[in-house]
Order: sequence, then C-alpha cells, then structure tokens
Amino acid sequence: MTAFSLTFLGTGTSHGIPVIGCACSVCTSSDERDTRMRSSVLVEDEQHAIVIDTGPEFRLQALKHRITRLDAVFYTHDHADHINGIDDLRSFSEQSPLRVYGSKRVVETIRVRFPYALDADVVAGGRPHLLLTVMKPYETVTMGTMKVTALPILHGRDEIFSYRIGSLGYVTDCSEVPQKSVEYLRGLDTLVVDALRRFPHPTHFSLFEALGLINHVGPKQAYLTHLCHDLAHQKLEEELPPHVHVAYDGLVIPIGGGNE
Repeated sequence: MTAFSLTFLGTGTSHGIPVIGCACSVCTSSDERDTRMRSSVLVEDEQHAIVIDTGPEFRLQALKHRITRLDAVFYTHDHADHINGIDDLRSFSEQSPLRVYGSKRVVETIRVRFPYALDADVVAGGRPHLLLTVMKPYETVTMGTMKVTALPILHGRDEIFSYRIGSLGYVTDCSEVPQKSVEYLRGLDTLVVDALRRFPHPTHFSLFEALGLINHVGPKQAYLTHLCHDLAHQKLEEELPPHVHVAYDGLVIPIGGGNE
C-alpha cells in the first residue's frame, strides 16, 4: 500500500478568515489556526502532485508551501472561492499543458470565463495552458500511485464533485451525500468534510451534519474544513471526539494509498 500526503492549503469558507470588516473574536484571533484562506488541498506521492480547487489565494498558497510542480488539478465546482485562482496555473504549464479535471459544468465554465487558457498548442508565458477533461460521476483517473474517483454530492440544488483518493475522502461544499456516494466513503483512513457552522445552512453541512456523516461511514480519522468565523479552532477542537479534528491551513497529514 503506497502512502501519500495531504496538505491543507486553505480551510476557510468563501469569505476567508478574517472576514473583511469583521471584528469578531475569531477574525481578530491571535491563534494562527483561525486565519483561513479559501479551501484547497495539495495531494502528493513520491513523484506526483495534484491540487483540488484553486481559490483566489492560490498564488499565495503555492508560494507558502513551495509548490514547484503540478501534474493535474481537480475541481469540485465552479464557484469563485474554488476556481478564481486558475490564472496562476500558468507557472505550472510553461513547458507543457496542465491537465484539469472536473464535471461538465466546471469545464464549460472554464471555457467561457477563461478561454485564453485553452490554447494547448502554444506554450508561452503570460497565460496558463490547460487541457480540460470532463469526468463522469464515479469515474476514476490514475495519477501515479493515486487513483482519483469523482463522487457526486449536492451543494444546495447543484450537483458537484467530492473525491476519493485511495483511503482519503475529500467532501467539501456539501449539503447532502447520495447513497451511492456514501458507499464510496466507507473504509477510509481519512475523511475531510465540510462543516460550515453550528446551525443549518441551505448549501453546506452544519457541524452536526458533518459529525453525522463521519459517524455513519466510520473513517479512522476525520478533519473538518470549509469553516466560517462562527467556529474558533481551539474551542471546537476541544469539543470533538478523539478521532475528529479541526483542519487548519498548513496542516500536513499522511494518507494510506490504494483504493479499497
């Protein structure tokens, strides 16, 4: 079983934390773990590196974590906090086009909003060069030792993708998980799941709902992400069961390889 690693590049909601103009206790916190860029992760084995989502701070995240190569990008959906850093993929596509995967809707959005990034025959500075590929629900793409499977979930009324990579499940911006996708989330070493705030939201899991999914599928460990400024890191961490943790920007965790 080949191991790989997961780095949380960002763990915040669409506002990011601190929220502009907010003076709440979390936005003014001295705990560095309460400062959250928009949600994104880096997944690496010994020879390959992929990211899931490129939000508005992707350039800062890549510099902070010294990302020097990418083999592919996988998108969960086309909202600004998950896609608007796409222009900074130029640094990873100077020598050859970069592979980008997502749902049909994501690919169509990129074609409309970033048409200048799609001329894969011309490799030059100043713009990214992307090779777009539509992933179908439950399709698997192999990237080195990593097998990336697209799992449909609901984000309000929108169907978007979560991903299973080996024994890792990455489920963000989720309000409901279809039963077929639930089955793909069983037998995990690590589940990362959206937990926006304490009380219900129409397009995201609340803390209670996130814990419900964790209890239902039974991963060995779980991490909460895409948190808003209603949740302080240390206080929330103290409330959670021993196998559930609050993710924070810069956290690196090892993951067992190989899809079950």
